[in-house]
Amino acid sequence: MGGRCLSFNNCALIIMKIISYLIIVCFFPISNFGEKKKEDRPNILFVFTDDHAPHAIGAYNGWLKEVNPTPAIDKLAEEGMVFVNSFCTNSICGPSRAVIQTGKHSHKNGFMNNGNTFDWNQQTFPKILQKTGYQTAIYGKSHLKGKPLGYDDWAVLPGQGLYYNPDLIFPDKKRRIQGHCTDVVTDLAIEWLNKKRIKEKPFLLMVQHKAPHRSWMPALRHLALYDNITIPEPSTLFDKWEDNTPGARLQELEINRHMDLNYDLFVDLTPEFNQERSLKAQDRSAWRNMKRMTPDQIKTWRAHYGPRDAAFKEAKLSGKDLIRWKFQRYAKNYLRCVKSVDESLHRLQQELGRLNLDENTIVIYSSDQGFYIGDHGWYDKRWMYEESLKMPLIVKWPGTIKEGSRVEEMVQNLDYAQTFLDLAGAPEPKDMQGRSIVPLLKGEKVADWRKEIYYHYYEYPSVHMVPRHYGIRTNRYKLMHFYQFGNEWEMYDLKTDPDELTNIYGKKEFLELQKSLKKRLKDLQKNYDDQSDMSVSSEYIKEYRKQS
Repeated sequence: MGGRCLSFNNCALIIMKIISYLIIVCFFPISNFGEKKKEDRPNILFVFTDDHAPHAIGAYNGWLKEVNPTPAIDKLAEEGMVFVNSFCTNSICGPSRAVIQTGKHSHKNGFMNNGNTFDWNQQTFPKILQKTGYQTAIYGKSHLKGKPLGYDDWAVLPGQGLYYNPDLIFPDKKRRIQGHCTDVVTDLAIEWLNKKRIKEKPFLLMVQHKAPHRSWMPALRHLALYDNITIPEPSTLFDKWEDNTPGARLQELEINRHMDLNYDLFVDLTPEFNQERSLKAQDRSAWRNMKRMTPDQIKTWRAHYGPRDAAFKEAKLSGKDLIRWKFQRYAKNYLRCVKSVDESLHRLQQELGRLNLDENTIVIYSSDQGFYIGDHGWYDKRWMYEESLKMPLIVKWPGTIKEGSRVEEMVQNLDYAQTFLDLAGAPEPKDMQGRSIVPLLKGEKVADWRKEIYYHYYEYPSVHMVPRHYGIRTNRYKLMHFYQFGNEWEMYDLKTDPDELTNIYGKKEFLELQKSLKKRLKDLQKNYDDQSDMSVSSEYIKEYRKQS
């Protein structure tokens, strides 16, 4: 009888388990079982700047390292992973951001140049994160026009935004906030962490700075930074572009001919210099930046720059001496803007620690593309040459990433969306064109990782007049086609010629390699389904050939 009772009890227990299971299945969708638990899903802090070249980050060991511009970012690198070969798909502000939102090349997401308007109704990675239980927020520069979708909270700069006392568009209205833009954006992010964050949810917080974008207006506390040193000059400061296609000589981004003393370097923009109707359009724009400042801010600004401007006028510089003076003023203001960004990262990480969020938060530092800090005599970006093609990517993932790691595999901003989704355990849409870098973050060797990247720049005619071009970059070689004005090609061996000074396209000894790269380039265009217009422009070709 005892045996029969034991069997009965076992049967009852089994029946109760079956009933419990059926209740769970009825009330909780099967799909939830495949999702990571909240405690298993990391928070993501994404700090994103504008025009911050990797060689202006100490951790990248570039020619500006000795200036020590980025101690906080360097510390992030020491505690995390540096991607040495990180590239953009289209070196310009808005398109880079559109690629990150969608995980698709410019020709697929529809935002090919800064004149476009981003379609926020399309699929973006933050919308998917929201559906999987993430709380999302973005503060700072969007540059995609329209109100951001996929974010639970947001405040974005209208267009490019202003450095001092900027306007920001909030979900309900536009508001002006006193202070330096980098500090304002950081304050909003910290306020969100403390007052708006839902503790029961993992989060994605995107902190997107205007700095160090042109025109470079540092915070008042940094005006004297670097005053007592001479910034090292890039080895190519006086490049003549003798071995490039004509487009490199016909651009409009030279420190020598195109960097404006008033608009870019703020020489002569005194409080009395406010007769807007008598100024050039770009000088009026620069003056509007100054007018946004309070009287006390302008007073501090002019107390610093006034004597230096007077000394410059007295010197009556010309030729290379003038170029060198302009470079020093430009480079110092650029790096002073970088300093505020570096401080922002430090403040944000301190706040994560204070809130006990640092152990389960992945911190990512990146920028929309690289930038010319006098390299090749230029400022700005747009080209597929290395200085603007490369973008920084540094990731800290406590407990997962081996500290001080450096990764050589080639990654692009095309990969960010799928990486975020992978980190969150969210589904990955099949139409995204990048690849999650999570295996690389975990230190895994991925045998089939990409061996080349694809690039396509579209914005011509436009500011700086850089011709449209596309190309392929491998670990060693680069091939570019400047198609808009005819059959213009450039090819470089990056191992023997890292500054891209010797165009080897058409050289007899490289013809087989050239043929192979062209085939690989065509395969990439097919793979990414790039069917955008790549025809020769008869409207500009006559003038182009005349000037060249």
